[in-house]
Amino acid sequence: MTGEVAVLGVGMHPWGKWGRGFVEYGVTAARTALADAGIDWRDVGSIVGADTVRGGYPGYVAGATFAKALGWQGARVASVYAACASGAQALNTARAQILAGLADVVLVVGADAAPKGFFRPAGGDRPDDPDWLRFRVLGATNPTYFGLYARRRMALHGDTLEDFAQVKVKNAALGALNPHARYRKKVTAEEVAGSAVVADPLRLLDICATSDGGAAVVLSSMEFARRHGAAGPVRIRAVSTVTPSYPNTVLDLPDIATDSAAAVRPADGTFRASIARAAYEEAGIGPEDLSLAEVYDLSTALELQWYEDLGLCGEGEAAKLLREGATSLGGRIPVNVSGGLASFGEAVPAQAIAQVCELTWQLRGSAGDRQVAGARVGITANQGLFGHGSSVVAVR
Repeated sequence: MTGEVAVLGVGMHPWGKWGRGFVEYGVTAARTALADAGIDWRDVGSIVGADTVRGGYPGYVAGATFAKALGWQGARVASVYAACASGAQALNTARAQILAGLADVVLVVGADAAPKGFFRPAGGDRPDDPDWLRFRVLGATNPTYFGLYARRRMALHGDTLEDFAQVKVKNAALGALNPHARYRKKVTAEEVAGSAVVADPLRLLDICATSDGGAAVVLSSMEFARRHGAAGPVRIRAVSTVTPSYPNTVLDLPDIATDSAAAVRPADGTFRASIARAAYEEAGIGPEDLSLAEVYDLSTALELQWYEDLGLCGEGEAAKLLREGATSLGGRIPVNVSGGLASFGEAVPAQAIAQVCELTWQLRGSAGDRQVAGARVGITANQGLFGHGSSVVAVR
């Protein structure tokens, strides 16, 4: 176990399609988090920004961009990019600075103004880039990958279209209770089934949208939290940012070929399972200790896969867990009580930070109508292109 850091404050800019720049969203989230922490911006010793590659030059240096927008005050600065895992990498960078004694208080910010439709690769020719290759060689957009993964679960585990639809029904009902969510409307299984096919077998309502939004977290050393009067704050106990292991025998975005397992013994588990395993080991807990989980539901089928990767159930048992109501609010292990990406959509650099915001509200007992009773331990699960793991364990 590593040392813990305190979560003093969290804040978000609501998700949606607002038509403005990502800096505005990030600054709103940052100011909200600072106010929640009771910290003046001038007392922040470091700022870490999660980059957005679609924001032009300012997006590539998000830390300095947000520092300038908040008002230059001499703080340390860092910017990180790890695709959808950027927020977790930013949190890990902030935690490392605190534990190293480089800063007592660190502000972490991520924000995005996403394009309409599905994400496209950055321009230019990059034949050594697996993300570029899957678009150019296979024509495999993100929804295509989601559809293939859904087919895999149907073939291996007997998951059904009705199971996938129930994930959306669950998350939409919870998103309707979340003031930060983009989509705040309940849906029925019939509405999911009646929506347009995007990537067979997945319908429009099975797949998350792209969104604008921002999220921020104020972290501090435990000693600073005590001096600041924060009694019993939510604490970050682990951050997992692991990479895959050779041979990788299960296709994961953006890979388009597996390593040969003919001469090398396959790994004990998949890359996605290793992300959570590393977080559990660092935190000194197991899945049986969890009160809730926030997972990366790019599609309904992928949420089911995370149930197994997090060890909430055995392989092939995710749909059964869902049907039993175990992952619903009031169930044994609620998943995506925020509403998930089904209700928010993707604002890439912000989403792993937003997951920690939700854990913080839940562990504080301040989540309102979507509160998980007696929440004490929460985990996030995310994943970034190019082999970026992303998982955070928070405790109270």
